[in-house]
Amino acid sequence: MKTIQLSEISETRTVLENVRWETFVELAEQRRGSVPRMTFDEGVLELMSPRRQHENIGSLIGRLVETYTEVLDIEICSVASTTFKRKDLQKAFEADESYYVEHAEQIRRKKEVDLTIDPPPDLVIEVEITSSAIRKLKLFAAMGAPEVWRHDGERLQMYVLSDGQYVSIDSSNGVRGLTAAMIDAILEKRFEFGETALVREFRNSVKAGSASGLAKK
Repeated sequence: MKTIQLSEISETRTVLENVRWETFVELAEQRRGSVPRMTFDEGVLELMSPRRQHENIGSLIGRLVETYTEVLDIEICSVASTTFKRKDLQKAFEADESYYVEHAEQIRRKKEVDLTIDPPPDLVIEVEITSSAIRKLKLFAAMGAPEVWRHDGERLQMYVLSDGQYVSIDSSNGVRGLTAAMIDAILEKRFEFGETALVREFRNSVKAGSASGLAKK
């Protein structure tokens, strides 16, 4: 079993090779909480331990999604860093944040999600400041996640799945009207203002946009 370790101020990654599916499942189930976050791809297991910057960005993006959907009355179901896995594909991931939007009502009553019968989350949010050893977009595409947002510590990129490949978009398909630029504008101020103030500013801008017809469900 080979171990590779990559460290930066924002996250630490450890990569294990030639890992059996059963070993991954056992590790995931015995771990307390969702740290380290695990990604599994055909025998390669990556363990990522997020630090403050990583967690702050992911959490703030999640708060903005939840604020936006609340103001515009878009129903969602948060599944955060749930372990989504497919034994038949030998793939699994744990996002920083993830949501069901189109399928929110379908998932809301379930205690657990089973990807053999349930859809993957409609929106997957990943903060990736250091490079992953696993090609995440390829993995997400194989598991059928319709929309993926990725933040590299500087800016947010949105992708939508089309014909088995992700293509870049400026505005979310699943959370209609919410753009990468809107989120980036708030995140750029995170070192100057507190989160409560930033979320309040965002809420007010969404309300103003909704009233003027600039943001629609």
